[in-house]
Amino acid sequence: MSRWLSVVSLAFIFVGSTPLMAAEQAPDFSLPTDAGEVSLASLKGKVVYLDFWASWCTPCRKSFPWMDELQKRHKDKGLVVLAVNLDKKAEYIDKFLGAMKPSFTIAFDPEGKVADMYKLRGMPTSYIIDHKGHLRERHLGFREKDKQVLEEKIQKLLNEGGL
Repeated sequence: MSRWLSVVSLAFIFVGSTPLMAAEQAPDFSLPTDAGEVSLASLKGKVVYLDFWASWCTPCRKSFPWMDELQKRHKDKGLVVLAVNLDKKAEYIDKFLGAMKPSFTIAFDPEGKVADMYKLRGMPTSYIIDHKGHLRERHLGFREKDKQVLEEKIQKLLNEGGL
């Protein structure tokens, strides 16, 4: 069992953002999607909103419409929303995605290897990664009042420009 499963209840206790050191490089990975593979290295030059989720996670269900809006509003400015699913059973994923119909990329990490690389502590957990591949923010959980703060941080990075 992955470490993140053992502490998943933290997502319901602690919700908030943690600024990260700008020089901390985001761990690179490559994961399958419905359209092939996606790697973090291939997204260099973009601002990436990396979100870890599972079908059973209630806050994840609430975050998907916002992430979809975020992707649509800012993709032409250089934002990529990449949501990494941690479910082991495809039928749970398919049911969730059938209801949500996201426009952003969904990657699959059923063994939790990438989640372990990112030291996931609860669900959902998201990371904001800058144009150079540096971790800039970690956010645990999702609440309506978090959206504005997260979007401001993303907008600031988008305004900084590319490489």
